[in-house]
Order: sequence, then structure tokens, then C-alpha cells
Amino acid sequence: YLGPNGAGKSTTIKMLTGLLVPSGGEMVVNGRIPWKERRAYVNRIGAVFGQRTTLWWDLPVIESLELLQYIYKVPPTRFRQNLDEFNALLELEPFLNTPVRSLSLGQRMRADICAALLHNPDLLFLDEPTIGLDVVAKERIRRFIKHMNRERGTTILLTTHDMADVQKLCRRVMIIDQGKLLYDGNLDTLQTQFGGKRELVVDMAEPYETVEIADAEVVGRENGRVTYQFARSEISASELIGRLSAAYRIQDLVVREPDIETTIRRIYEERLLAVE
Repeated sequence: YLGPNGAGKSTTIKMLTGLLVPSGGEMVVNGRIPWKERRAYVNRIGAVFGQRTTLWWDLPVIESLELLQYIYKVPPTRFRQNLDEFNALLELEPFLNTPVRSLSLGQRMRADICAALLHNPDLLFLDEPTIGLDVVAKERIRRFIKHMNRERGTTILLTTHDMADVQKLCRRVMIIDQGKLLYDGNLDTLQTQFGGKRELVVDMAEPYETVEIADAEVVGRENGRVTYQFARSEISASELIGRLSAAYRIQDLVVREPDIETTIRRIYEERLLAVE
């Protein structure tokens, strides 16, 4: 769920979780209206807001989780099974007995995600779950999110400014601006339609004076390495590779897709999906 600051991402999440009542329109999630049927609804969802914790600030993590077990009426056996599984994946053991106020940001985020999933919700809302985290913490959380989606079938709605989250986690992408939905579809389709030009990096087996090829532009050349840029609408990667192989001796090559961050920036800067 993507958009610039002020697009309405967090506001939408708050409406979907029942924290805000929309000023107009209707919203139904899993057959329920979030703010009207809140008690029944919250038993089937989990939510994590990157800048806020749902845990009790002065209590050890384990006591916060036990309180949530009581609130959600999670049976003891299921609570222990979930805690053991989450501990194995998120490595919670070292800080389960640490007060929440003493946790690092990465530790708190792992504990919050554990808390949001204790009651086996069908739907998990994550609002900027990797914000401010280091590379190791981000990767651990991404692996856990993928595990929950794959193994338990949990539907996950993620808002993020970190495009690595999108590339590593998401198949479906929604883009909004000024509260309006601009795109709802497959990530690969988004890249195909709006990703711009691809690159083919080729290591030549011999030094060539000229390395030009039809339907591709040479945008970089260093020693024996040549970088070509080409539009997918004009020529496919396999066709370009075939032409190059026929014209030159090639040692190695790699196709580079435009990264999702470049694609999203291009969509907004060039108004490719402008709000009408």
C-alpha cells in the first residue's frame, strides 16, 4: 500500500482497523463494518503501527503477551504453541523478561508483531513495520511476514516507504494519492507498464572498438564491460542477447530491471497515474 506523505495510507489503515470513522462512503472487511462491529471485528484482525506499541510500557514482554492472551481468550495450548513458533522465528527469548521501555526499536517491533498474531487473526495490518530498523532487523521481520502468509494463509496489508519491503514481500500493490486509488494490481505488471527502460550489462570476451547494437543505447562502458539500455516495448531481453551473441563474443551478462523505487518515483514525478 504505497503513496507519498499525506496520501492517506495511515488514515486508511486506521479506518480499516476501526480506529477512525470515514467521513463518507462505506467500508466492509471480512463481512463486517470495522467501527460498528468493533468487538467481533478486532478478534479477527491484528495491527502493528511502527511508531506506537500495543504492549504495556513498564511490564516485561512476556507479561504483556499473557495479558493479551487473557483479553483475546487464547487457549493456553495455542498460546504456548504460537509463542514457541514466534520465538523460533523472531528470536524473542533474550528479551521476553525485559520491560518494554528498555527494548531497542527492533526488539519492540518483533514483540509487537508477535502480540498482533497471538490470537491467529485472519488479517494483519502493518503500518511502516520496518521504519527506523537496521538491515538485520528488517530482514528478520520480512522473513517472518513471508512465513505467516505462506504457512498460515494470513492476509497482510502493508504500508511502507521502504521499497525493499515491497520487492521482497508483495505480489499485489495499491498506489494512492490525495486519498484516491491510482493503481491496484500485480507488482510485475506495474513494473512492465511504468518501470521505464531495462539494462543489459555485458562482459565482452574481446576488446571491441565499437559495441553498438540496434534498438539499444550504450549508457556505460568500462574496460570490457558494456551497459546497454533498452525499452521492453521495442525489443525483448532475449532478442537483444541474441543480436549481441551474433555480433560479439560474450563472457558474461546480466539483465537489470528498473527498481521499484525508481518506478514509483517516476509515476509521481511524471504524473503517470495522476488524480483526475
